[in-house]
Amino acid sequence: MMTNPLMLPLLAAPAAAEASATFGLTAHPVGWIALALFVLAYAAVIAEERLHIAKSKPVMLAAGLMWGLLAWWIAHGTGDGSRVSDAFQHMFLEYAEVFFFLVVAMTYVTAIGERGVFDALRDQLVRRRFGYRSLFWITGALAFLISPVLDNLTTALVMSAVILAVCPDNRRFVTLAFINLVVAANAGGAWSAFGDITTLMVWQARKVEFAQFFAIFVPSLVNWLVPAAIMHFSVPAGRPEPVASRAEVKVGGFGICIAFALTIAITVAGRQWLGMPAAYGMLTGLALLNIIAARIEHKEQVYALAQGQANVSRYSIFRIIANAEWDTLLFFYGVFACVGALAAIGYLELASQALYGSLGYTWANTVIGVLSAVVDNIPIMFAVLGMDPAMDHGQWLLVTLTAGVGGSLLSIGSAAGVALMGASRGLYTFGAHLRWSGVIALGYAASILVHLWLNARHFTG
Repeated sequence: MMTNPLMLPLLAAPAAAEASATFGLTAHPVGWIALALFVLAYAAVIAEERLHIAKSKPVMLAAGLMWGLLAWWIAHGTGDGSRVSDAFQHMFLEYAEVFFFLVVAMTYVTAIGERGVFDALRDQLVRRRFGYRSLFWITGALAFLISPVLDNLTTALVMSAVILAVCPDNRRFVTLAFINLVVAANAGGAWSAFGDITTLMVWQARKVEFAQFFAIFVPSLVNWLVPAAIMHFSVPAGRPEPVASRAEVKVGGFGICIAFALTIAITVAGRQWLGMPAAYGMLTGLALLNIIAARIEHKEQVYALAQGQANVSRYSIFRIIANAEWDTLLFFYGVFACVGALAAIGYLELASQALYGSLGYTWANTVIGVLSAVVDNIPIMFAVLGMDPAMDHGQWLLVTLTAGVGGSLLSIGSAAGVALMGASRGLYTFGAHLRWSGVIALGYAASILVHLWLNARHFTG
């Protein structure tokens, strides 16, 4: 079983590690300064658009200052800075696994998009001239079913392009359809290890195995269906005007899709049967993508020569990797490092006692989901894994569900919501989403109740 680096045993000596997993500096000025740095950094992340500073910069700076301050104090007080170094290395190893997983996943998604697969999907829906209400349900269902593979953010962006292509001028429909997309994409991502960063982390920490995520499929479905069914009656009747559109999948597009499916299969098999980290399967899949890329380049060069084109840019998978969301990847590092520092100081142990000790597991995990609507679910889940409460399997499934779908309560509560606010051209806003938060909360409550009833066998207490 993989050791969770957010509750590091600080491997100076096995005996000492068993006695104390933290440095116990929560009541010390060093701890206060570190906590203040984290709060300031996260405030800067929330105000990213106003400050015009990429979200990775404040958390990376805060992480460097927090770990540097901790290392300086421990080395100054005990003369042994190796304990902090060991703690940092364990944290960084866990981040490295997530990093390479995400780099490959983002590369595949970008390559699929570059080959026109998403555009072809959009055009197929546009040509069929569905009505507004049909489009509302079709895009929501596709978001729920695609996000377990592509992740909720990418899925929401692809489906939003469909909606804007079909009817960019119908404000009421676009607003409701975008809210539906956010809820559906977040709900779909909650029942798959590949659907969200939080589920990936839970899977890598071996709290929930790959097939066990499917136990929250029905609760996740309920989380989307309840608000969607209520919003349905507010969706305008009729159908949008026809739009002339044509897109074809470029050479190699379907081959890349097949390679992506094979990569996921290798990753799951390597994790479940060989005990290898997820990065092993993903990097093996990157080799498959490189082979396909070589074939695409050869075919495009041959075609260009046949057309008499002398200077044609080479198709390079490394150019696609360069276009990955590096700000997002570095943001994850900053969050890992900041939360890891807080865990080493002792704050997560303190928070675990205050939250899980006073409220109980079910209510605490419900609150975790609500908090994820205000504070991004990634640091929330990092914190839960860092606390490592002694929960049974049913409770780990519950917190996976709530952290995944709780972000739908507010437009700023998930990456999908934030991205769609930018893509909607002012049609989908924080206030528009907030007006439906009560309805979304009904779905949130219903999904928890369904999980408690349907998966009662997974609860031991």
